[in-house]
Amino acid sequence: MAESGVFRLPPMQGWQRDSILAAASFLREQYGNPPSNPRAKVVYDGLLEVLDPSRRAVRLQKEKSDAARSAALTAEAERRAAERRRNDRRRANSGPPPGTADRRKGERRAGADRRTKR
Repeated sequence: MAESGVFRLPPMQGWQRDSILAAASFLREQYGNPPSNPRAKVVYDGLLEVLDPSRRAVRLQKEKSDAARSAALTAEAERRAAERRRNDRRRANSGPPPGTADRRKGERRAGADRRTKR
Protein backbone atom coordinates (compact mmCIF):
# COMPACT_ATOMS: atom_id res chain seq x y z
CA MET A 1 0.00 0.00 0.00
CA ALA A 2 1.67 3.20 -1.15
CA GLU A 3 1.52 6.14 1.20
CA SER A 4 1.44 9.78 0.19
CA GLY A 5 4.48 11.97 0.75
CA VAL A 6 2.82 13.80 3.64
CA PHE A 7 2.80 10.72 5.86
CA ARG A 8 6.08 9.21 4.75
CA LEU A 9 8.64 9.12 7.52
CA PRO A 10 12.28 9.86 6.87
CA PRO A 11 14.46 6.75 6.82
CA MET A 12 15.27 5.50 10.28
CA GLN A 13 18.81 5.34 11.44
CA GLY A 14 20.14 1.98 12.60
CA TRP A 15 20.22 2.86 16.30
CA GLN A 16 16.57 4.05 16.17
CA ARG A 17 15.37 0.84 14.59
CA ASP A 18 17.42 -1.24 17.05
CA SER A 19 15.98 0.68 20.01
CA ILE A 20 12.42 0.12 18.83
CA LEU A 21 13.05 -3.58 18.24
CA ALA A 22 14.64 -3.88 21.71
CA ALA A 23 11.62 -2.21 23.34
CA ALA A 24 9.22 -4.51 21.46
CA SER A 25 11.31 -7.53 22.46
CA PHE A 26 11.27 -6.43 26.10
CA LEU A 27 7.46 -6.14 26.04
CA ARG A 28 7.19 -9.65 24.52
CA GLU A 29 9.45 -11.06 27.26
CA GLN A 30 7.55 -9.36 30.07
CA TYR A 31 3.95 -9.84 28.89
CA GLY A 32 4.03 -12.70 26.39
CA ASN A 33 3.75 -12.82 22.64
CA PRO A 34 1.42 -11.03 21.91
CA PRO A 35 1.27 -9.15 25.22
CA SER A 36 -1.68 -10.17 27.39
CA ASN A 37 -1.81 -6.84 29.24
CA PRO A 38 -4.03 -4.47 27.18
CA ARG A 39 -1.85 -1.44 27.86
CA ALA A 40 1.33 -3.34 26.93
CA LYS A 41 -0.36 -4.58 23.75
CA VAL A 42 -1.18 -1.00 22.68
CA VAL A 43 2.42 0.08 23.26
CA TYR A 44 3.77 -3.00 21.48
CA ASP A 45 1.51 -2.43 18.46
CA GLY A 46 2.52 1.23 18.39
CA LEU A 47 6.19 0.31 18.28
CA LEU A 48 5.62 -2.12 15.41
CA GLU A 49 3.59 0.51 13.56
CA VAL A 50 6.54 2.90 13.74
CA LEU A 51 8.69 0.28 12.05
CA ASP A 52 6.06 -0.63 9.45
CA PRO A 53 3.55 2.21 8.79
CA SER A 54 1.40 0.00 6.56
CA ARG A 55 0.43 -1.97 9.70
CA ARG A 56 -1.21 1.18 11.03
CA ALA A 57 -3.22 1.65 7.82
CA VAL A 58 -4.42 -1.96 7.98
CA ARG A 59 -5.35 -1.61 11.67
CA LEU A 60 -7.29 1.63 11.07
CA GLN A 61 -9.13 0.10 8.14
CA LYS A 62 -10.09 -2.92 10.23
CA GLU A 63 -11.29 -0.71 13.10
CA LYS A 64 -13.42 1.35 10.72
CA SER A 65 -15.01 -1.73 9.16
CA ASP A 66 -15.73 -3.19 12.61
CA ALA A 67 -17.30 0.10 13.71
CA ALA A 68 -19.44 0.26 10.56
CA ARG A 69 -20.58 -3.34 11.02
CA SER A 70 -21.45 -2.66 14.66
CA ALA A 71 -23.38 0.50 13.74
CA ALA A 72 -25.33 -1.38 11.06
CA LEU A 73 -26.25 -4.14 13.51
CA THR A 74 -27.34 -1.59 16.12
CA ALA A 75 -29.48 0.30 13.60
CA GLU A 76 -31.06 -2.97 12.46
CA ALA A 77 -31.87 -3.99 16.04
CA GLU A 78 -33.39 -0.57 16.78
CA ARG A 79 -35.50 -0.76 13.61
CA ARG A 80 -36.76 -4.23 14.54
CA ALA A 81 -37.62 -3.11 18.08
CA ALA A 82 -39.54 -0.08 16.79
CA GLU A 83 -41.40 -2.23 14.27
CA ARG A 84 -42.29 -4.77 16.97
CA ARG A 85 -43.65 -2.02 19.26
CA ARG A 86 -45.59 -0.51 16.36
CA ASN A 87 -47.20 -3.87 15.54
CA ASP A 88 -48.07 -4.50 19.20
CA ARG A 89 -49.79 -1.12 19.47
CA ARG A 90 -51.84 -1.76 16.37
CA ARG A 91 -53.04 -5.14 17.63
CA ALA A 92 -53.99 -3.97 21.10
CA ASN A 93 -56.91 -1.56 21.38
CA SER A 94 -55.98 0.29 24.53
CA GLY A 95 -58.83 2.81 24.27
CA PRO A 96 -58.52 6.40 25.38
CA PRO A 97 -55.69 7.46 27.62
CA PRO A 98 -56.41 7.10 31.35
CA GLY A 99 -57.76 10.11 33.17
CA THR A 100 -59.62 11.65 30.23
CA ALA A 101 -63.37 11.72 29.82
CA ASP A 102 -64.79 9.35 27.25
CA ARG A 103 -65.96 11.62 24.42
CA ARG A 104 -68.76 10.73 22.11
CA LYS A 105 -68.93 11.64 18.46
CA GLY A 106 -72.13 13.61 18.93
CA GLU A 107 -70.62 15.76 21.67
CA ARG A 108 -67.78 16.79 19.43
CA ARG A 109 -70.16 18.09 16.77
CA ALA A 110 -72.44 19.90 19.17
CA GLY A 111 -72.46 23.66 19.17
CA ALA A 112 -72.11 26.35 16.53
CA ASP A 113 -70.54 25.67 13.22
CA ARG A 114 -67.02 27.07 13.31
CA ARG A 115 -66.91 27.69 9.58
CA THR A 116 -69.61 30.29 9.59
CA LYS A 117 -68.64 33.86 10.29
CA ARG A 118 -70.44 35.65 13.08
